[in-house]
This record gives sequence, C-alpha cells and structure tokens, in this order.
Amino acid sequence: MNRFFGCALAQVSFVIFCIILMSSGCSAPGHEGFAVYLTRGDIPPSQMPVLSHIDIADQPVVSMEDIVTYNAQTHEIKLTESAYERICKLDVPVRGKTFVVCVDRKSLFTGAFWTPISSMSYNGVTIWKPLISQEPHVITLELGYPSSSFYGGEDPRSNPELLKSLEQSGKLITPLTIETVDKLPHALKGYELYSWLEDNQWHFTLVTGTNRNKTLEEIISDEGVISEAGGAQIHVIGADAISGALSKLPQGEQIFWLAAPRSEQTPPGNIVFMLPPEQTIEIVREHAGRCGLDLLIQTP
Repeated sequence: MNRFFGCALAQVSFVIFCIILMSSGCSAPGHEGFAVYLTRGDIPPSQMPVLSHIDIADQPVVSMEDIVTYNAQTHEIKLTESAYERICKLDVPVRGKTFVVCVDRKSLFTGAFWTPISSMSYNGVTIWKPLISQEPHVITLELGYPSSSFYGGEDPRSNPELLKSLEQSGKLITPLTIETVDKLPHALKGYELYSWLEDNQWHFTLVTGTNRNKTLEEIISDEGVISEAGGAQIHVIGADAISGALSKLPQGEQIFWLAAPRSEQTPPGNIVFMLPPEQTIEIVREHAGRCGLDLLIQTP
C-alpha cells in the first residue's frame, strides 16, 4: 500500500512539475527562435560593455509571433499591429533602453531602443522608437544613432543563427527589387534623379530625397534598396529602364533631376555626371508626364 501510494505520489509530482515548467515559459527556449528582450533590471546602454553576463526579462518585447516579415537586406521587421503599438508605447529615455537580440533565449548581440528626439549619439545597434503609430508597422535594426557614421565595430545583424531562425519560421523575405514591386513608396521630400555617362552607357539612380547630401558611393552603387518604411535607391542603365522605374512611382510624386551630386567628392574612374542629350531628356520628361509625375530638371 505504501509502495503504491509512493509511486502514485511520484507520478502526480512529475505531472505537476511538467505543467509548471510549461507554464513558466522555460520549456520553449529550444523552440522560441528569434526574439528581442529587454534586460532584467533595465540596464542602461552605457553600462552594457562592462557586463560579462546579461540577464534578460522573463518575456520578449518582440517575439516570433509578433513578426510578419524580416527583410535580410534592410533589416526591417514588419510587426503585427498589436506588437507595433507595444513598441510605440515603450518608455524610451533619451539615453536609450537596452535590448538583447536572442535566438532560443541565447544572446546574440545587444543594442538599444532610441528615441529620435534624443540629442545623444550611440555607437551600437539601435531600434528607433516610432513617434506615432502609422502604416506600415515596421521597425528597423539600425547601426548607430543619429546615423551609421556613429557606429563602431562589425555589423552583427546578419548573424547566421538569426537568419536561419527567421528562415525556418517562414518570416525571412528576399530583398525587394524594382522588378518585383508593384509600387515604389511615397517620399515626403520627393525623389532625386542622377545621371552619368560611364563606358558609353547612360546610368541613372533614383533615390529618396533627404535633407542631407548623398555621397558618391550611395549614388553610383549598383545594389538597389527598396524599403517598406519609405526609402528607395534604384540604379538602372538606359532611358527605357529609368522610364520603367518612374512608372512605379505614385501619381503626383515630385522628382528632382540633378545635373550633378551636391558633393565635394571627386567621381571615381571614368564617371562623368551630367544630363543626357536633349532627346533622351525629352523621352524621360514625356514619360513622367504620362505617369502624372512632377519632374523638375536642374539646368547646368
């Protein structure tokens, strides 16, 4: 009788232990995948480099279930509406709020949520807190604040474990290209268009307008980038190709065709920035008009 009672008690205890283990969230570490955690005790970003061990919070602030897609090229994370609202409401001081990027609760790298109203710089990975809730529901793993020039060290965002976890979950998407998108994003400051002659071919770069001047490296790069958050950089060769790119801009979009970049850098090699012949200009101008675009051409 005592032996039977002892075995039954052991079985009940084992079941209770399993239930507690499952409800605590500790059974899922091997299957949780990519997640972003805050630190236990809300450790300031300035203290993170001196720590040899990082304790993360019990629950992630962004879990795999919160993610709609992850773009491996731009490191943009499209979130569900509820998760995006959670980030919008996060209390982020001007000195930042530390986060830890994990896979199965294993720390891969740290960073900090940062508010765009902060006047303090940061040399790590950042997620800029949205100031308002708006579509699309996208946050981005950025390098540094207020720009990537403040970042120091190697870029950890393409960590193989991170990308593998997202790929296995079906959340990882391939880079968006001018061929695969139906429409390019609207730009608050319009688009800038640059043209140059290289090896007897006319090259064009269509890029989102910003307050800062573009670097020559940005303009001549042949790696196109289309961001769901609103940025785009398209490099094509030939009048037909740039006309095709303009066809994907929203009606009413304003384009500034600049004769030369606003840069003190000297173009490399045999690159010569200029407007193409009048015949080519007229082809692009007429096509832009048919698309309902406002094309402004800077005369040399």
